[in-house]
Parts: sequence; structure tokens; C-alpha cells
Amino acid sequence: MSVLGKQIKKYRIAKGITQEQLGELIGVTTQAVSRWECGGTPDAELLPSLSKVLNVSIDALFGDEEQNMSVTLARQLCKLSCDEAFRFAFGICWAIEIGLVQDSAALGDFLEAFIEHTALNSDKTNYYAKIVRDEGIATVRLSPDMHHFFLMSEPEKGIREQLADPETLCRVFRIFADEKLMKIIFYMYSRLNTPIATSLISKNTGIDPDETDKCMETLCENNLATCTVIATTDGEINSYMFNQESAVIPLLCYADEIARTDYRDFICCFGRTKPLM
Repeated sequence: MSVLGKQIKKYRIAKGITQEQLGELIGVTTQAVSRWECGGTPDAELLPSLSKVLNVSIDALFGDEEQNMSVTLARQLCKLSCDEAFRFAFGICWAIEIGLVQDSAALGDFLEAFIEHTALNSDKTNYYAKIVRDEGIATVRLSPDMHHFFLMSEPEKGIREQLADPETLCRVFRIFADEKLMKIIFYMYSRLNTPIATSLISKNTGIDPDETDKCMETLCENNLATCTVIATTDGEINSYMFNQESAVIPLLCYADEIARTDYRDFICCFGRTKPLM
């Protein structure tokens, strides 16, 4: 068996498709695929199609690059500057969203026109793409200056089993439903994360110092901030550091999505046949 035939067979099996299915995907007979895997060589013009269907590079088909698409993307991102990497990564996320529609024939010219998400940024409209299937959920926001992506594959036992109990979740939401706490969160996130005294938080939020300490106590109890007591010539004062909680920003982004009315659903694909929870 040639190296190329061996690689085709390996990646075909890894993808979980038969020789017949591979042949149909690239437009050849089952016998042709069998010949390749037994030592024959496909025509050069078929290599790009093989690469695409098997989700590997052409180099990998010749055994020169033993890696899958995930590794290829990871290495590509590592070569870019941080700013370029984030832009490139979001482009991949948008391609994922389009691909999860799972109907390239129906999308037709849409793919050519909008495979680059920047094609939607010619106006000030807030666009959303939403895919909700039994297998998972994927959503994208494509606003002129705000792009984000959410992807969740369906947990084996369903979404509800993975979430905390309603009482615990309500405790979290009560934090973000409190106007004073929200003022403090917005202020703390608007500055560099260095220790800050109660008096400065109070001055910049307009909240009474005693009330500020109560609010900060609540944030500390919920692991959103930490408190250190500092001794000064005027006595002890509280100094706070805001924990770099990565879940806060996504939560605020999705709360903003729920609150908005000035948006357009660009892609909507609701194919779910079972309850969300």
C-alpha cells in the first residue's frame, strides 16, 4: 500500500465513513477509492476535494503532516499577533456558525456573499445568528463594534443536569439585578485591577461609603472581589481587588442581547425536537 493510500484509508476510517460514502462525496466510484487504498494514486485534481472531505491538509495525505484540522488551526493562531489571532479566531467561529446550518445547497449564494462576517458591517445594525438543535446551540452577535460567539454541544444528560439549582442561580442574578452592585461592577471593570479603597469606589459611583462596603461584602461573598484590610495612620481601611471573573462579561453581553429590540436575526435555524431543559 502506498503512503497516500494508507493515509486516505486512515483518515476515512477516522471520519467514520465507508469507501462508498467517500466516493460519493468527491464524485468517484467505490472501486476507485478501493484502488487508492490498495496502492493506486488519485488524480492530482482530486486532492483538494479529498483534503476537504477528510478534514486534513494535502501534506497530511502524503504523510508529511500528521495532524488534524484542530492542530493546524492552533498552529496558525500561534503564528499571529494577539490582535490578529483574535480576529482570525472569530472568522473561524463565523464559519462554524454557517457550517452548522448543515445545508450548503440551501445557503447557495449566501455562502459566497457572507462567508466573511465583515460583509455585514456596512451599516449600524446589530445582527444575530442563532442555531438551536437537539445536538447543541450556537449563537453569534455581529454588531459593527461587538462580535461574540457561543457554542454548546448537547450534554449527554441534558442541559438542566449541568446547571446549579434555581436558588443558587437566583442568588447570582440578584447581584446583577441590584442597581448599586451593577454600578460598582461597571466601575471596577472600567479601571486597571489594582487595590482600591472604599472611599474611591464611593466617590466614583455616588454610593454612600457604608453602603459601598456592604455592596463589596456581597461581591466578596460571591467570589467577584477580594478584601484586604490595610493599617493606616487613620486606622484600618478596606482595600478591594476585583476578581478577573471571565464569566461576567459574557453574562452582561447576553443580558444586553435579551434587552435589545434593535436587532435583526440574520440566520435562524430552530430544529429542536425536545425541550431545552
